[in-house]
Amino acid sequence: MKKYFADSELILNPDGSVFHLHMKPENLADKVILVGDPSRVSLVASHFNEVEFQVENREFRSITGKYKGKRITVVSTGIGCDNIDIVINELDALANIDFESRTEKEALRSLSIVRIGTCGGLQPYTPTGTFIASVKSIGFDGLLNFYAGRDNICDLAFEENFKKHMDWNSQKGAPYVADADKELIERIAQDDMVRGVTIACGGFYGPQGRELRIPISDPLQNNKIMSFSYNDMKITNYEMESSALAGLSKLLGHKAMTCCMVIANRVAKQANANYKNSIDKLVEKILERI
Repeated sequence: MKKYFADSELILNPDGSVFHLHMKPENLADKVILVGDPSRVSLVASHFNEVEFQVENREFRSITGKYKGKRITVVSTGIGCDNIDIVINELDALANIDFESRTEKEALRSLSIVRIGTCGGLQPYTPTGTFIASVKSIGFDGLLNFYAGRDNICDLAFEENFKKHMDWNSQKGAPYVADADKELIERIAQDDMVRGVTIACGGFYGPQGRELRIPISDPLQNNKIMSFSYNDMKITNYEMESSALAGLSKLLGHKAMTCCMVIANRVAKQANANYKNSIDKLVEKILERI
């Protein structure tokens, strides 16, 4: 018997669109680009040859159009893994749930999802302007721990080695390690992006080791992170969404990865706040390769 998704679980708007994104199934392309900043949706869509649909609700702005014959949907998520939880679940609902019967479709769609974002570099070889493709993502946010099957798709050995190296405080919740889709990494990263390990944090300041007026619980956090190595992999950058994207997508059968431009290097203690013009180069690469 098919699972039925009740009104309280799958909330639809009066026009039949999904609750937060305000999209209908026919509005969604198989190729999806995610960005954090709603204004960056216009930047991505400015490269489209044609636009067929656009909608905006809160921080979620979406445009579907075509780029060199490829149908692509670009969606803004806002900041944080909590918003990724909303976006990925609603994108999957649009693709794989029949809104009329409120049951799973017989034939399931697998989306290709690439997040374009910004990050903080954690190694000397990731200066500002570097493009990093997240091969693995470590979630400090705890989101995936609320979903069944989490252990089946996570790198448990990596998790244990990381927690041991960090002398991890269990009060922070269990970190999880999710892999990006290998085929998508090969296609998108090619030979001009650093393939790295990314930490996705539940905040911009304390969780990323930034200290303003409140002291952080582990003053050595960033030093430990920068020195960590497992199977010749080092942690390359901080951001706030990649782990939830990789983990939820894998659980739902979608291909996903994150590509970020470094706008601050925590080793050199340098930052570039005027990055918005240069990120268009990363946008163009993704559009060509997705």
